[in-house]
Amino acid sequence: MAKIAENLFTAGPQPQLIGGRDRETGRVVFPMPADADRFEAIALPNEGTIWSWSVQRFRPKSPPYAGPEAFEPFGIAYVQLGDQVIVETRLSGFAFDALKVGLPCRLVLEDLGGRQSFAFAPMEAS
Repeated sequence: MAKIAENLFTAGPQPQLIGGRDRETGRVVFPMPADADRFEAIALPNEGTIWSWSVQRFRPKSPPYAGPEAFEPFGIAYVQLGDQVIVETRLSGFAFDALKVGLPCRLVLEDLGGRQSFAFAPMEAS
């Protein structure tokens, strides 16, 4: 399955997001910028905590939304990965009424309209 975009994450049993560390300041960003002279590619932690969240309860207008016609609400969040960076992500496997700030989660790969993407799921999910 093709990835949603190249250089966002590694696949495998323990997937990881690919971030960039500014060679001059040490600041970490996601996704990895195209400027390889300034940024060094680094693997980000695959576990984190929900920093903020919301639920997308209606189908966004198209374009730019290119998701399935049969829309289902989904969770979105900013997830803090250690003390390195906060990333915006879809949530997978969470009950909406259980979402809260500080909830531990882990990186998972999922099928998003026929392409492989990433999301964060509850820690106990397999």
